[in-house]
Amino acid sequence: MTEIVKLANIEKIFETEELETHALKSINLVINQGDYVAISGPSGCGKSTLLSLIGLLDMPSTGQYWLDGKNVAELSLDQAAEIRSSKIGFIFQSFNLIDELSIFDNVALPLRYHQNKFSAAEIQQKVSSCLEKVALSHRAQHKPNQLSGGQQQRVAIARALVADPAIILADEPTGNLDSHSGDKIMTLLSQLHQQGTTICMVTHDPRYADMANSQIQLLDGMILSTPAISTVA
Repeated sequence: MTEIVKLANIEKIFETEELETHALKSINLVINQGDYVAISGPSGCGKSTLLSLIGLLDMPSTGQYWLDGKNVAELSLDQAAEIRSSKIGFIFQSFNLIDELSIFDNVALPLRYHQNKFSAAEIQQKVSSCLEKVALSHRAQHKPNQLSGGQQQRVAIARALVADPAIILADEPTGNLDSHSGDKIMTLLSQLHQQGTTICMVTHDPRYADMANSQIQLLDGMILSTPAISTVA
């Protein structure tokens, strides 16, 4: 199996003048191509911190991290940004769409800032394909505020997929949705996983965690339980 993410003895410490907080402690984890991993645990246990490290939005205090075979510690800030844009697709709880742009242009954003220079025809093809996957082709010229919350999250999923990333990181993707819309989003993520997409998701909902093929439980910054396929010694 191809390793997409490998964390070895990762720790994350936040320091102030008066306090030192160990947000993550001795994290060892492997996510292979095609995995669907759910990260669960109580508020403040380190779930979002772990996802931020995996997504290169932050760096660990100690330990080693390889993303798609590259040692993150050896990357410059510019190289890390390039890898983040090309290897990682993000889905956020709050959608993070740009209201002034059409749905098409929101989805196209990762391609326009990609290290590869995509032609207009390539952007058209890739965006149209991803909108079709999330059943929103008919909404391509609408603005985000013309869509429901569930539809906006489907747009965010299309945006995360459009650059063919190595892994999708989803941080509480149903957090701003009612249960019906949330169920639809989770069904879509399951379908994408069945088609080969690698997904790592933070969720507080045990029903949704059970939809993943492996689960990680965090408490006080430490992994309590991990699936056999997703751990390293």
